[in-house]
Amino acid sequence: MSNQIEHVLEETRFFEPPAAFASQAAIGTREEYDRLYKQSIDDPETFWGNVASELHWFKKWDRVRNAENRPFYKWFEGGKTNLSYNCVDRHLDSARKNKAAIIWEGEPGDQVILTYQELHQRVCLAANGLKKLGVKKGDRVAIYMPMIPELAIAMLACARIGAIHSIIFGGFSANAIVDRVQDADCTTIITADGGWRRGSVVDLKVAVDEAAPKCPTVKNVLVVKRTNTAVTMAEGRDHWWHEVMASVDANCPAEPLDAEDPLYILYTSGSTGKPKGILHSTGGYMVGTYVTSKYIFDLREEDTYWCTADIGWVTGHSYIVYGILANGATTVMYEGAPNQPGPDRFWQIVDKYKVNIFYTAPTAIRAFAKWGDQHPAKYDLSSLRLLGTVGEPINPEAWMWYHRNIGRERCPIVDTWWQTETGAIMITTLPGVMSAKPGSAGLPFFGVKPAIVSEEGEDVDAGHSGLLVVKEPWPSMLRTLYGDDARYKEVYWSKFEKQGWYLTGDGAFCDKNGYYMIIGRLDDVINVSGHRLGTMEIESALVSSPLVAEAAVVGFPHDLKGQGICAFVSVPTGMEVTEADKEKLREHVAHEIGAIAKPDQIRFTDSLPKTRSGKIMRRLLRDIAAGNETKQDTTTLEDFGILAKLREDAES
Repeated sequence: MSNQIEHVLEETRFFEPPAAFASQAAIGTREEYDRLYKQSIDDPETFWGNVASELHWFKKWDRVRNAENRPFYKWFEGGKTNLSYNCVDRHLDSARKNKAAIIWEGEPGDQVILTYQELHQRVCLAANGLKKLGVKKGDRVAIYMPMIPELAIAMLACARIGAIHSIIFGGFSANAIVDRVQDADCTTIITADGGWRRGSVVDLKVAVDEAAPKCPTVKNVLVVKRTNTAVTMAEGRDHWWHEVMASVDANCPAEPLDAEDPLYILYTSGSTGKPKGILHSTGGYMVGTYVTSKYIFDLREEDTYWCTADIGWVTGHSYIVYGILANGATTVMYEGAPNQPGPDRFWQIVDKYKVNIFYTAPTAIRAFAKWGDQHPAKYDLSSLRLLGTVGEPINPEAWMWYHRNIGRERCPIVDTWWQTETGAIMITTLPGVMSAKPGSAGLPFFGVKPAIVSEEGEDVDAGHSGLLVVKEPWPSMLRTLYGDDARYKEVYWSKFEKQGWYLTGDGAFCDKNGYYMIIGRLDDVINVSGHRLGTMEIESALVSSPLVAEAAVVGFPHDLKGQGICAFVSVPTGMEVTEADKEKLREHVAHEIGAIAKPDQIRFTDSLPKTRSGKIMRRLLRDIAAGNETKQDTTTLEDFGILAKLREDAES
């Protein structure tokens, strides 16, 4: 039996960056990329020292990188800085002080625009408000909020005083809050009375009220009034945000923090065990998110940038708030669902605010395609000049739909591969420099040294799949798992401990041009008669059929093959399908990939189980395909009704 993941889907299309874009790009030639990349690998101290020097430091570092105690790397050791200062204060001595920092739109249509000067005032008030509640440097603060400006303000306020924030996604249950608050020993929770989602109020304060009594370290709950929902306020514990802000002044100098002081904890759910608390530090994360935002999104002074993620996920941390504001750009925040009140909401927002850069998830793109081309076609999207994707591999057909219907065949698309653990983008196509290959993340970003290796750690030839590892440390990397150094070493470093390589947990291959294509999580690999197949390629083949809007492929126990292939398929809106269509799809996959990848089962469904960030929860589908009861963590699931319907269909 081979341990190598078999790469079975070929993509030969390449799209050159438009000449007009390349001529104005921050990095406009392949030669410049090659030179900077070589320096970043051969002389990382000089390269990263130059990047860090573009930001503000109260005290310069003594040493750029310390690798003496791997895997507990340190960056910019001895340096003193503050990320809140670099995101806000740094811009106040120029014309940027009157520039929009945050453009926010609520789901009901209300709007707030904060200039950098106004944002600075709000952040200082919030920082002093936290101090008034007894929050000090090193304390952990849980933030459980809707996508409102106060969420970003709360993050920046924590960073300003050296408190460590732990953002808990606003769709999580009370039990998920308890797990995360207790693990981090949070002293304060910041929340809201509620938030808007698909026309209804999400009762956030109710969940906090259920969780807080089970969290003995929590002394204070700070509540933003968003929906004017009636809530219970526990005397002595609960405080209205607006009342606390009215009781403090707006003068709060940023605390000089050590580069290695913790910035935040962000929990990621696993299929088993308690959530992992990813710990990021201040200096390295700041430098990594700043420089990736600058070059990958090719940020210009006049740009309006919109990342559609929720700040509860790492994408929102890095590419709505920290990386974007550190560059002095204008960032758009939207509170609600992409189809509220209708499936054209995103395009209405792009048109309304003349968005230039649009960054979203492949799952969202497939949903847009399913809803129909007519929705984006109604709007003037000519302000867009750059598109991006994030969160999971994008199948080529979704990439082409995005290129045609949103980019109107003139916008470069940056497909970005990275993780909560990496903190910043690791592999992408720099928009003014590299040809884009649908479905391929592209080339490594500066300072990133990826490789495709076998289970034994041998380099794999170009065009062959294997395990994606990163061979050298990078500034924005996680520092540990909060309170669990042993688990940090075990999960990410133990497999290739001798070599000192970081194991990403993803399968990938690299083509003859050096482009990396991610073929899925290693635990998503299906072993069919000794052939290890990545699910993403089978899903891409399915979605290339006009019968399919979205697909999720999982393995299930098979008496003859070891594992069989089960495909859960949703069809375009309004399309009727029959049993005969299942065989058509099986043959379509055989034609696109080969008979070995032909699904054993096709299950049509209206929807797929997803997190609120849009990721398909394949581990839950594996339970359904295998006929097992779900005993895994379901706190991130958006709609439990979908899971129940899939189980009902499986039993009928």
